[in-house]
This record gives sequence, structure tokens and C-alpha cells, in this order.
Amino acid sequence: MLTAKELMSEKVITVTSETPVRELAALLTDNKISGVPVVDNQGEVIGVVTESDLIDQNKKVHIPTVVAILDSFIFLESPEKMEKELKKMAGIKVDDILAHEIITVQKDTPLDEIATLMAEKKVHTLPVLDGKKLVGVIGKSDIIRTIANGK
Repeated sequence: MLTAKELMSEKVITVTSETPVRELAALLTDNKISGVPVVDNQGEVIGVVTESDLIDQNKKVHIPTVVAILDSFIFLESPEKMEKELKKMAGIKVDDILAHEIITVQKDTPLDEIATLMAEKKVHTLPVLDGKKLVGVIGKSDIIRTIANGK
């Protein structure tokens, strides 16, 4: 079975948490990629930022439903969720919009596990690590290319 090492792109484009959102959008467009790992000053992966994160900046704000009973208000949804959405929409740097849940694979992770992770976690960009060191990245297009090549 193929592993991450055979599927990954070794030329990894990364950004930092301080990268401006506009620069990120240009980077994704210019390189025809859907996401990039976000690294800290030591080069360790701290998250992933994708086209979806940029699109979220331009969606409508969902106001939580509120019920008024007597003189009190009861939120039927979390006001914290709206606060997170507003912060993301107003974001000017990558740190404001990135997904902090880090989902990565190791270079020996088999294809079926990678595909399962992508499908179940709804991720499109997976950093590939060798221990803690970033050695590659796998996008959905890498898996589709493998299918097209009959591997």
C-alpha cells in the first residue's frame, strides 16, 4: 500500500501566523493550492490555513436565536460561536483565521488512513511529518492524481 511519503509534495509552501490574509490569498492563487501549513519560528507546524478559511471571512454572520422570557434572554445557540465567527471575518493575519486543530500524518502513514482522515475530518491539506519535522504536504489533488495514474 502507498504511504504518505509516495503521495506527498516535498516542495512545501508555508506561512506564519503573522502572514497577512491578503498575502495568503495571493499565495494560494499563484500556486494553485488549496491550503498551507502554518509554522512557528522553529519551523514546527501549529495549524493549517485553507481556502475555506478565507471564504469564511466573506459569509453572512449567523445571529444566535434568542428567546425572551419575562425580563431575561435565553440563547438557544452559543454566543461564543458568533464571537469566533466575527473574529474570523475581521481577521487581517493568518492567526485570526487558521484552524488551530492540528491534523497531521507521518511519512509512513498508509493511503487508506490518509483518505479516511480527509473524509472524516473534512480536511483538504495534511502536513506530513517525520517525527516533528515538516517534510511534505498531501492535498486531495495528490490522492486524485494517484487514482488517475492507476496506483
